[in-house]
Amino acid sequence: RQLGGMRGLMAKPQKSSMQQGNEVIENPILSSFKEGLTVLEYFISTHGARKGLADTALKTADAGYLTRRLVDVSQDVIINETDCGTLRGIKMTALKDNEDVIESLEDRILGRVSLHEIYDPISDELICEANQTIDESIASKIAETSIEEVEIRSVLTCETPRGVCAKCYGRDLARGTMVEKGEAVGVIAAQSIGEPGTQLTLRTFHVGGTASRLEAESQHKTKFEGKVEFENVRVVVYNDGEEEHNVVLSRAGEIKIVDDEGTNLITYNVPYGSEMLVEEGDVVPKGAVLCKWDPYNALIFSEIDGTIEYKDIIDGVTSSDDTDAQTGHREKVITDSKDRTLVPTIMIKGTKDRIRETTLPVETHIVVEDGEKVEAGQVIAKIPRVASKSKDITAGLPRITELFEARSPSEPAVVTEIDGIVEMGGRKRGSQEVFVKSKDGTDEKKYLISLSKHILVQANDYVKAGQPLSDGTIPAQDILNILGPYAVQSYLVNEIQEVYRLQGVKINDKHIETIVRTMMQKVEITDPGDTMFLEGDKVDRFEVNDRNDELIGKFVVTNAGGSELKRGTILDRREVRDQNNQLIKDGKEELETREAEPAISKPILLGITRAALSTDSWLSAASFQETTKVLTQASIEAKKDFLRGLKENVVVGHKVPAGTGLRDYDDIVVGSKADMEEGDEDIAKVFEELGGSGNGESETAEAED
Repeated sequence: RQLGGMRGLMAKPQKSSMQQGNEVIENPILSSFKEGLTVLEYFISTHGARKGLADTALKTADAGYLTRRLVDVSQDVIINETDCGTLRGIKMTALKDNEDVIESLEDRILGRVSLHEIYDPISDELICEANQTIDESIASKIAETSIEEVEIRSVLTCETPRGVCAKCYGRDLARGTMVEKGEAVGVIAAQSIGEPGTQLTLRTFHVGGTASRLEAESQHKTKFEGKVEFENVRVVVYNDGEEEHNVVLSRAGEIKIVDDEGTNLITYNVPYGSEMLVEEGDVVPKGAVLCKWDPYNALIFSEIDGTIEYKDIIDGVTSSDDTDAQTGHREKVITDSKDRTLVPTIMIKGTKDRIRETTLPVETHIVVEDGEKVEAGQVIAKIPRVASKSKDITAGLPRITELFEARSPSEPAVVTEIDGIVEMGGRKRGSQEVFVKSKDGTDEKKYLISLSKHILVQANDYVKAGQPLSDGTIPAQDILNILGPYAVQSYLVNEIQEVYRLQGVKINDKHIETIVRTMMQKVEITDPGDTMFLEGDKVDRFEVNDRNDELIGKFVVTNAGGSELKRGTILDRREVRDQNNQLIKDGKEELETREAEPAISKPILLGITRAALSTDSWLSAASFQETTKVLTQASIEAKKDFLRGLKENVVVGHKVPAGTGLRDYDDIVVGSKADMEEGDEDIAKVFEELGGSGNGESETAEAED
């Protein structure tokens, strides 16, 4: 394209002018490489070339460091057993952007293991058994039916305490067969994610700084024919003097297309301010445009007929006159004022004292005059959507790091914790109060949104829990707290994939899932119950389950009575009974007990660096980062390292516990009858559990099994 056509627009060299619109040099390079560039054009292109080289050099280091952190956090994830027997899985659907399929369901479930049986919805024929690997033929069969989602087993829900099981992992991507025990899938996952990182960095190099702009879409076309139904859609008719427009003034509106039976085929969200081109009850053909909107501006409309009144819109203080470069049209633009008490607002005074106020964020262009009469549905102001940034992987690697490190983003969105109706409050110290009231009125939450952010909701909108109230990136931590661990896992997987997809890099989901699993491995103790944990401890979640299992059927002494026991001693039922019988015999007061209470914990999300440093193995953590700190901490706590991962074993020079070196047994006690008779407690316990057998030989064998 650059050889025979023209070189095109070039990105600006300096980073300082990050204001919107200053992203691209105004005059494009018109000549192609074949015709030859003029001196000036050549000089402009050198910006791009140098930027490419500088980027490459910097980013290779970043990508390498990312790989190292990923390997370190997941090095001990090994396939330890064939099947963990879990009943949980994740739902897989085709990935769609509006209606374009980005990745088909067939591609996403290939090589995974199905959780349930899958039947053809029409013929009721069994396509796939439960716990069966979905191979090419099954995947294509599923694709031919109308099945929208399949529940598959995933590393995210695997219940193997250390490592993962083969069924949850699925197919070994290197060999195309079911993964074998002993495969170091953690390291493979880390390298599969880290390696394209270096490619991503070199990707800017190819376009040489040519700005590839991402075009916004501006209409909904229906993919099916059917009847139109509206939900929560409020439309007003506005006449601009030439023709009538149906303007949508609701924010959570949806258009549904239903077939003759009334089954919902597809749902579209209708953006606020879009122009509706169909009526409710219309029957539309496939490909009809349902509604369209301005992709470049977020518009603010008058909701009632009335007169405009400016409030706190003062020339030179909160607003400035700006001339549009293209049209020569003059309009007022709201600027950021030092005086925080001034709140630029447009009031619309209607009949019968009806007043609507609209607060205007910074950068809003006002298109109506003070005192002008407006009708419902008329545009009163425009907010340019952030000018399309020329996407460089500079956005890519830092974004991936941000996600993997679970950092709160630089511009976080404010997220609602409950479903409910929005009410606008007053303004305090440069923030807008927003209240969300649940429908039954029982719950109310108050949020403060800084005025520099654009508020996405208006009064009387209906919002769902987890929905952003302001623009910005939704912090992963909020998703975990509001929507739970499952939602945050799928959010992380999809967001990370999104960055790679922009670059045209394909990574299998299961690699990212493997890393996200290790980020969610710890839980925080909220109530220790009768365990030895402390409140606020961050512990491995399987450890908590083990400790809680030990307390099942145990009792805690609340009153020792006439015995020697201390309060808080934990006994099982038999011990309580024996003690009490003895006390009754001696004519003393009996024990009083209550059932033991398990610890209660909540899931937490750790970034990969924190997760790698907080692993159980101090050898592995010390050889990663902050060595002194890790070793000091470990020696204070007198930590043991059981050498379970790959790294620890490499450090001490043992055989790595993966592949042929996989230790097939866990926590084994091997001994003979002679040991037992000499009173070795460990062996006596195992002996008792196995029901005691006659000779020492078979005892050893049974323990190994």
